[in-house]
Amino acid sequence: MPSRGKTYEDALKALDREKLHGPGEAIDKLRTIPPRKFDETVELAVRLGVDPRKADQMVRGTVALPAGTGKDVRVAVFAAGDAADAAREAGADIVGADDLVEKIQNENFLDFDLAIATPDLMGQVGKLGRVLGPRGLMPNPKTGTVTTDVAKAVAEFKGGRVEYKTDKFGNVHVPIGKRSFDAKALLENFRAVVDELQRAKPSSAKGKYIKSVTVAPTMGPGVKVDTNRLRATDEEIAAEAAS
Repeated sequence: MPSRGKTYEDALKALDREKLHGPGEAIDKLRTIPPRKFDETVELAVRLGVDPRKADQMVRGTVALPAGTGKDVRVAVFAAGDAADAAREAGADIVGADDLVEKIQNENFLDFDLAIATPDLMGQVGKLGRVLGPRGLMPNPKTGTVTTDVAKAVAEFKGGRVEYKTDKFGNVHVPIGKRSFDAKALLENFRAVVDELQRAKPSSAKGKYIKSVTVAPTMGPGVKVDTNRLRATDEEIAAEAAS
């Protein structure tokens, strides 16, 4: 196992790894971890009581973060005609049809963070499955990235909508902002993700659904959240943030 850096080890010593915190307390504790030389992403990791091997227990979708992601998302859109024009007007970074497919195939062009496609172009985009799939870039109607309203999709993802999907172990990892965000913004995003995961609970999932929750900066240790305190009210969240 690779050794951890001194900064990480010092942060680890300052945390009680077994203690469960309320959402606000966890965010405050995370913000005391010594920062790095860049604005780290804060990630929410949730272990769900589902079996992703079963199609009806795959938890996947998108969620709009009220405070945004703090990241400039580079969006590529596979569209032609009026849809392509609408995507450009909405702020898409890259727009193309057959030409974009060929560029990815022949030049391994992957200079984007998210791909959106109109349904009529999915036949061509499907050829890129082996390239886009493993990188999580393949457009999918379940996440709103295959749509006729590409302008709306571009605006939403540029504005803070993010995708989530369980991995093979039932874990979901979602960015909820940057270290530079204030506590209130991180808490708002935290709650939006938790509410969305609760909404997306498969009817076939049995037993405890949300098994564990952790928040962590990009290069720091995680802070455990008490799963029994996830549905805090606005007043409770404000009180925790102010305390």
